[in-house]
Amino acid sequence: MYSLYVVTDPDVSLGRSPVEIAALAYEGGADVVQLRDKHADGGQLLEWAKEIRKIADSSGKLFIVNDRLDIAILSKADGVHLGQSDIPVSDARKLVSPDFIIGASVKSVEDALKAERDGADYLGLTVFETKTKADADPAAGLELLNEMHLAVSIPIVAIGGMSKENASSVVKAGADGVAFVSAVVSQKDVVRTSKDLKALITASKARR
Repeated sequence: MYSLYVVTDPDVSLGRSPVEIAALAYEGGADVVQLRDKHADGGQLLEWAKEIRKIADSSGKLFIVNDRLDIAILSKADGVHLGQSDIPVSDARKLVSPDFIIGASVKSVEDALKAERDGADYLGLTVFETKTKADADPAAGLELLNEMHLAVSIPIVAIGGMSKENASSVVKAGADGVAFVSAVVSQKDVVRTSKDLKALITASKARR
């Protein structure tokens, strides 16, 4: 469900809009696209979100909005991803339907267990160092990823410095999905890159 998870970032997208990136990523096999842009205003985000919603529908794939629950609801996105400085998962859950997806960034097993209790549908864990997100959580490493995998029953999406070189290692450690930013959106051929990464993740899951 979350195997190949692509996060938009206008700073490294070679001038392409989040809508363009989303269309290419879905074509390449992305299971999820997350709209993330820390600079755009609400109006611009909503416009992009509505367009990506249409593409996701036609692709039969998931669309998630980063941070902004209001944008996610107004655009009829499948869900929202909440960081630890965003509104609490428990409060967000009160505002949405049961089938609305809520992802939560976590830093520890304790965070993960709380997020699961509060109604999160999946967890996001920064496994390796990343340069694409200035406020990224400290790198957790593979050992913590594995501990978290054993402690919770909901999926874990690994993010942070993900590449074709380390994707297999996070899947082996227990990640249900791998989130890529620059490794996908900064590539000239987003479709081919997405296809290659999807095949890599699928093969890694089959081996574990």
